[in-house]
Amino acid sequence: MADLDSLTVDEIRARLHAQNSTTFDVPPELLGDDAREAAVLVPFVREDDAWHLLYIRRTEHDVDRHSGQVAFAGGKRDDEDASLLDTALREAEEEIGIARRDVEVLGHINHHHTISEFQVRPYVGVVPWPYDLILDEIEVARAFTLPLAWLADPANYRTEARRHPASERPWPVVYFERYDGELLWGATARMTLSLIDVLRVRD
Repeated sequence: MADLDSLTVDEIRARLHAQNSTTFDVPPELLGDDAREAAVLVPFVREDDAWHLLYIRRTEHDVDRHSGQVAFAGGKRDDEDASLLDTALREAEEEIGIARRDVEVLGHINHHHTISEFQVRPYVGVVPWPYDLILDEIEVARAFTLPLAWLADPANYRTEARRHPASERPWPVVYFERYDGELLWGATARMTLSLIDVLRVRD
């Protein structure tokens, strides 16, 4: 695998055209035709001559099954959103204060089906860094970066088989090792590995 930190913006943009397969947090046979649309922004930032990805940790809420989890900024598509890209950029601005004019959108990876019955489209963009983030404290407890090279190292993540309550078939769930006290797992971990797979150089 080539050094991911040496990739240029143009190379990242080009590799996003080589799409990987759609990924799932649930056995595909359990999916209905009524999955809700959502989108997230996967921000690349340049820090210490290396690529990092910008994540958030959601605030704790008793009624939210995803509260307290590490994620990319994003959410469900609203009726006023002209596209899923608009959803990703709007949510990033609302949640962490990144103005859409400051995002250089490079492309996207294929959508990801979550256990909460969302079909998520991850959009990839570059954000100037450092950036004066403004966190929506109701939604976001913390924003932080993780090095792309660390995320791509197989020694730093594992896959565990778990059973969906409606299926007898075990299904793989990705867990990363803790980094700076943060635990990346589940749908966001799977999307992260999908992105890394796109970026890898194939012989």
